[in-house]
Amino acid sequence: MTEIYLVRHGETVDNARQIMQGQVQGELNDKGREQAVQVADRLASVHFDAVIASDLRRAIQTAEIIARPHGLSVTTTPLLRERDWGSFTGRYIPDLRGVEWPDDIESEEQLLLRARDFLIYITATWPDSRVVAVGHGIINKAILAIYAQCTMREVARMLNAEVRILTMSAERAASAGTAASTAAGVTTAATAE
Repeated sequence: MTEIYLVRHGETVDNARQIMQGQVQGELNDKGREQAVQVADRLASVHFDAVIASDLRRAIQTAEIIARPHGLSVTTTPLLRERDWGSFTGRYIPDLRGVEWPDDIESEEQLLLRARDFLIYITATWPDSRVVAVGHGIINKAILAIYAQCTMREVARMLNAEVRILTMSAERAASAGTAASTAAGVTTAATAE
């Protein structure tokens, strides 16, 4: 079994400004760096075999702070990237309420498949290990939906620098996802992730 400490990156400049970040790099603000330090302090006494992060800067910055007490380097993967918000990227989130979604946003089905692929990757690469995985609000929600075999709507939103612990086998990861992706509905409201 692989034990995954799933973390959402610390607060960014754009989180504070309510800007839709999507797959732009992003930058932790002072509060976000402090949040990452607090996570690192809480997890300092836990043995980890690896620290994995999205390949976006805000997740890497958070992961590097968490990895420091353990003397581990950070492995990155695009599987943990945030949802691609297409032409909504860079927009002020309150202005998007009630706006029809453009066709260039990554679909919920694609997001859930990527989340499933991440769980397959992490359990196959680090079997019987304990890892930290630093991602983003919506991709983490998709991972949690696959894990719990529920819809994304049934998963509570993760706050910045929140940690949730999952235990999963490679076999379960390989068979997961069907129920969640089949049950996935159409998302109708943008949120600040």
